[in-house]
Amino acid sequence: MSTPLTIGAALTTADLPTFRDWLIGGQRDLELQDFLYTEILLGDWQSRVDAAKSLLDGFEGQLGIHGPFIGVPVDNDDPEIAPIITRRFMIGLDICAALGATQMVVHSPYTTWDYNNFDNNPRVGNSPSARERKIAQTHAVMRKVVDRAEAQGVTLVIENIEDIAPDDRAELAASFGSDAVKLSIDTGHAHYAHHATGAPPVDYFVTRAGARLDHVHLQDSDGYADRHWSIGQGTIRWHQVFEAIAALPVRPRLVMELRDASKIPASMRFLEAEGLAR
Repeated sequence: MSTPLTIGAALTTADLPTFRDWLIGGQRDLELQDFLYTEILLGDWQSRVDAAKSLLDGFEGQLGIHGPFIGVPVDNDDPEIAPIITRRFMIGLDICAALGATQMVVHSPYTTWDYNNFDNNPRVGNSPSARERKIAQTHAVMRKVVDRAEAQGVTLVIENIEDIAPDDRAELAASFGSDAVKLSIDTGHAHYAHHATGAPPVDYFVTRAGARLDHVHLQDSDGYADRHWSIGQGTIRWHQVFEAIAALPVRPRLVMELRDASKIPASMRFLEAEGLAR
């Protein structure tokens, strides 16, 4: 690879004093992960925003947040509960506005069950197919969120969780007809799905996402569980993954999402030694 890619990180505000110089020195991309927790979203999130902004004085990289996902599936079809979920994502956009963040990560609604049963529930007469219902349910929850994100200049990126077929998320993103909805790939989730449920390998996820790929969580895994290990500690084929990323027509944000943030330097040493990133 001729030019190593620049890597950022997914961190909490509490991590920023440790990694501030590294982030600002390389003007790396940052994803703040404080704001996925319900108690923060429904509490005093402004103090977290203020603390983060103070610690990020001088930061010029791209800033995003991980949006809500705990107990708030984007395809919920309960007419009483769905509006609560919509409001939760609207709080995420309030936080983006307060931070100056331009991206919010949203979890995919696609499950292993969906993959194995979509074609078992095709369209019958005027009744929608299971695939169509999944998209309609997600629109019912997220349409207002997408419209506001577009007006606000925030991109929602849909991250693979249990996804087996990479094109399902792409179809969902395209269904909104908005540049404010793009794709995210978590390398560890894709690697797990490849080994445990027969999904394609990680580099195929990257290639299939193509120009819609706007964000990548970099983490290593053994393919058995969602490990979030240091890069190089697991069995992901990193050269193939980075070659696929380098071949994309647009460069996504690349952030390490490790269970232990103190492993970021070790991950960077691995990536630099392999000539993959800086």
